[in-house]
Amino acid sequence: MVQFQQTQFDTAFAALSDATRRGVLEQLTRSDASITDLATRFQMTLTGMKKHVGVLERAGLVTTHKVGRVRTCRLGSSRLEQEAAWIERYRQLWDQRFDRLDAVVDELKRRENSNGH
Repeated sequence: MVQFQQTQFDTAFAALSDATRRGVLEQLTRSDASITDLATRFQMTLTGMKKHVGVLERAGLVTTHKVGRVRTCRLGSSRLEQEAAWIERYRQLWDQRFDRLDAVVDELKRRENSNGH
């Protein structure tokens, strides 16, 4: 299970690591689009866009449907819930660490002020 989850995370984070792929996801939140439309919008070749869409598709972030010669893209079923939960655990950890650091800094300032410095 852990190995599957790690592979799933790697695939999702790899898909999200590219600005063009994040832009494609942003575009698809507004409306479905053909690969041709996406390639035009992002000023790239059809082959390049197909590769980006393939990465998003493997991560479950995008699905495609072909009718005739047109392949239409839409948001996939992945809601990134497990990935968001993983990030949230680390966000909470960092918040706790920064809160402790703030407490140390506040204590040092209090001591400095009480010593007349």
